[in-house]
Parts: sequence; structure tokens; C-alpha cells
Amino acid sequence: MKRLIGNLKGDKGIWSFVALLALFSFMPVLSASSNLAYIGHGTGNTLGYLVKHLAHIGCGFFIVYYIHKVPYHYFRSISKWLLPVVWLVLAITMIKGTVIGGANASRWIQIPLVGISFQPSAFAALVLFVFVARYLSKTRENPIDFVESLKELWLPVFITLIFILPSNFSTTALIFSMILMLAFIGRYPMKYLAIIIGTGILFLGFFILISKAFPDAKFFNRVATWESRIESFSTDKPDEDDYQIEKAKIAIASGKIYGLGPGKSVQKNFLPQSSSDFIYAIIVEEYGLIGGLGVLSLYLLLLFRFVIASHKANTLFGKLVVIGLGFPMIFQAMINMAVAVELLPVTGQTLPLISSGGTSIWMTCIALGIIIGVTKKEEEITQELKEAAKREEALQKLIDRELEEEFVLEEDYSIQDKAVNPMQAVLNK
Repeated sequence: MKRLIGNLKGDKGIWSFVALLALFSFMPVLSASSNLAYIGHGTGNTLGYLVKHLAHIGCGFFIVYYIHKVPYHYFRSISKWLLPVVWLVLAITMIKGTVIGGANASRWIQIPLVGISFQPSAFAALVLFVFVARYLSKTRENPIDFVESLKELWLPVFITLIFILPSNFSTTALIFSMILMLAFIGRYPMKYLAIIIGTGILFLGFFILISKAFPDAKFFNRVATWESRIESFSTDKPDEDDYQIEKAKIAIASGKIYGLGPGKSVQKNFLPQSSSDFIYAIIVEEYGLIGGLGVLSLYLLLLFRFVIASHKANTLFGKLVVIGLGFPMIFQAMINMAVAVELLPVTGQTLPLISSGGTSIWMTCIALGIIIGVTKKEEEITQELKEAAKREEALQKLIDRELEEEFVLEEDYSIQDKAVNPMQAVLNK
């Protein structure tokens, strides 16, 4: 274990906060999985769900470990070639997706032979953020041509979002918002950004209008769900999402300051997604306001480390990659917590590194591995500069010593030169 920890490179703060979130996740997942255990096999034994979560977290940390050893600039070119693969997988998912825990059929796909369910939109977001960072870092030195950027940047972005939108509006909105933020930080002209935002809004409106014309089409079957969620959020009209929010608010209110204690949640038996989408409500119920603020603080500290890592990165691509992969992670956590306290409509976003689930944990770990790889490179450059300074200092000391020895020899020679020749007396005779 010591050897493994010694091999960890990069920002130690990021490693620490990620480890704390992952370790803490076992307690709420073990507790919140009881309703799934009753539904699944009727025994209420959550040990299997705990072992499954342990396997997901363990694999996730191996992913972080091996990804952070890969030079991060390799992902610059890989992102470009992965985009067509992402489009193909998203298209297959749209056609042959499977239902997972009642989620929309077009969100998940079953990997053949392995039997693991995979959510391609999470992987698509990862590739897209790196792709956008690549383009913005490439065009930094030259003025951006809007028409050219439409072809090279925004066309791939919109193609990807079109595949994700029909089944997952919240993920599409999150990805689009983060790309706009990344473009703004990358100094993409504001007047062009305004055009892109307007185009996105028009396209969404057009999509909704088409869905009204073909309400029974599978491609548009989620539009009614979006409308009902927004309507129930803005009014008091009861529905299934309102039921979940009410139970989440009861859980949060029951927790008070110190909580009911680990494993003593009551509302976990009534919340359908207590171990994933609404796990934050269970955390507050069991650990109180202190536990809820503690989890929030860990995410904010992780955000702070991302900002520092971005500032220290030695290349523009490194800076944009840290922002593009790190900030969406934190915003997803904030959205999950905001939904639990009814600040936002129900979105279906999980709590990174805490909610149960394989795909979301592994995609988060890939992003963390790339981010830590950026910080590792900065540390390597700093170490190289220190070693170069030490070598220069040692060389300077060696040169000074040689000069001192030469000076002493010259001084000795001059003294012998001035001495009286001992044969002088014989020569005089």
C-alpha cells in the first residue's frame, strides 16, 4: 500500500478529496440500497449492493491511477478520432437502448458478453469537453473565423447533442452550458457565442414543435416528461416527481442538525432512487445539516483545487482540460443537491463519486485521471527545474573549486620563484 501511495503523482489535494468522497459513499449507499434489496429479492440484505459499489469504486481508482500516468497531451488527438465512435454508440443506444431501473430506454445500452449496462452520454460528454479544449487551444494565437469554427467546432458539438437530447434533456443542457463556459474562458468571441446560444434555443424550440406534431414517436417520447416536471416544479400539481421531492424534503427536515444516525433513515424506504438521484436527501436525514454541509464543502474544496490546477498548468490545453472536465463534475453535484431541496426540477443527475452506479463513477474517474495527469506534468516540470538548478549549482561549485586550486598553485609557484637558489654558493665559487 505504501508503495502504491508513493507512486501517486499529481495534486495531492485532489487525490485526498476524491478519496474522502469515495470512502464516505459506502455508508449512505449501504443504507439507501435497502429498498432496492426488498424490491429485488425481498430480503432487505444490502451486502450485495455494498460489494457491487466497492467493485465500482475499486475499478474507478485503478482507472484514475493508470490514466494519470498517461501524458495528458495524448488525449488531444484521441478526442478527435473518438467523436465518430461516440456518434455511432449514441445512435445504437437510441435505437436499441434498454430500460434500467425505469429510466428511459434510449439512455442505456447493454454491452454484449459482459452484461454491463453503459450510459454513452457520460462518455460522449467526456470526449466532447476534451475536443472543445483542443480546438480552443489550437486557435488561440490566430483570430477565430466564425464560419470555420462552425464547421470545425460547433457542428461536431451539435451533432453529439442531437443524439443525447431526445432521451436526456438535463444532460444535454449541462453539456451545452459547460461548453459555452469553456468557450468563454478560451476567449471565443462573445458576439459569436451569442449567435450560438440563439441557435441552440431555436433548435430546442423547433424540436419541441416537431414533438407536438408527432407525439407518439419514440424519438420525442421524453418531451411530455420535461413539460410535466417543469409544470409540477412551478405549480402545486401532484405527480410522480412531486412525490419524490416531497419524500426528499421530509428526509431533509427529519435530519435536523445532527441527523438520525447512520442506517436509520426512514424515507429511504419510500424514495425510488434513494441510492442514486436522491442520495443527498438520505445523507442529510442520517447525518444532519452537519453531514450535508460536509459533503458540500468537499465538493467546493475539490473545485478550489481544480482552479489552482488550471492556474498552474503549463499549457493552454492543460488549463482548458482541467476546467472542461473538472467544473461539470462540481456543477453536476450542485444540481443533484439543488434537486433534493427543490431548488431545481427533477433532472436525474447523480452525485459524483457518492451515488451508486458503474458508468457514472468510471467516467468521473477517467476525467479525474486526466486532470491529475495535467497536475503531474506541472510537478514534473517543477522537479526538472529544481534538478537543473541543483546541477547548475553543483557545476558552479566545481568550477569555483578548480579556480581556487589553480590560484593556490600559481601562488606556490610564485613563492618558489622568489626563493634563493641553494646551488648559488657553488656557482659563485
